[in-house]
Amino acid sequence: MAVNTDKNSYTIFFAIAMVVVVGSLLAFTASSLRPNIEENERKEKQQNILYALGVNENEGTGDIAFISTSKVAEAFETNISEQIVLEVKDGNIIKEMNRDEFMSSKEQGAGKEPYLIDIKKEQSKAKNGESRYLPIFKGQQDGKTVYVVPIRGKGLWDAIWGFVALDEEMVVRGVFFDHAGETPGLGANIKQRYFMDDFYGERLLTDVGVFKGITVAKGNNDPVNSDKDDHAVDAIAGSTITGDGVTAMIKKDLKLYLPYFMNLKNNNN
Repeated sequence: MAVNTDKNSYTIFFAIAMVVVVGSLLAFTASSLRPNIEENERKEKQQNILYALGVNENEGTGDIAFISTSKVAEAFETNISEQIVLEVKDGNIIKEMNRDEFMSSKEQGAGKEPYLIDIKKEQSKAKNGESRYLPIFKGQQDGKTVYVVPIRGKGLWDAIWGFVALDEEMVVRGVFFDHAGETPGLGANIKQRYFMDDFYGERLLTDVGVFKGITVAKGNNDPVNSDKDDHAVDAIAGSTITGDGVTAMIKKDLKLYLPYFMNLKNNNN
């Protein structure tokens, strides 16, 4: 018997069938690609952390160059001597965990590496009055212990994030910034090497130990960024809102680590 394709019922049935078929194919493709996507995310996180630590393949004054994906896992294991996770609530450290303790935590989910902590989710937990996890990655730079920590904020159009390497005095020893959708040639330039290099040597604390952060400032009268005690770096022209977002996430997120660094200083005195 011939099918009457002019009927509305046929059109509706055909549309539903196509949605089911296409949806099934997309779900199967997504499921098949998930392991590759997750592996790429792992490598990217490791590259970003290592870049902030100063472990990269930069040459001269050119563009940024990460450790290659084929080498990054080994480089991460070699250069990151310890992963620490702080459980923090209302600005107070509730618990400090090493990598193994964190990975066996039932609340977090067994087997999850600290560097894969979702900072966006942790920020949401804090807004809801819950405790949150703050990861720290310890490494060495010129024979000195350096601590790399993640930050996340809001730019002009979407999320911005990064990693900041600090010594025990909370002096910046390297940064890496990235974004989801800032304007090319303007706000997107927070990912450019010339901008990130300006942060090296900047201080987060005043001479008396008060947390001040770093401001991305227009007209700070220090275009070559030679003054490392002014708590400011030169802004990117035409990118005021993105720069303000970088300033805000540095001040908001890095201040969360102040109790940890104060404890470090007290224990070393």
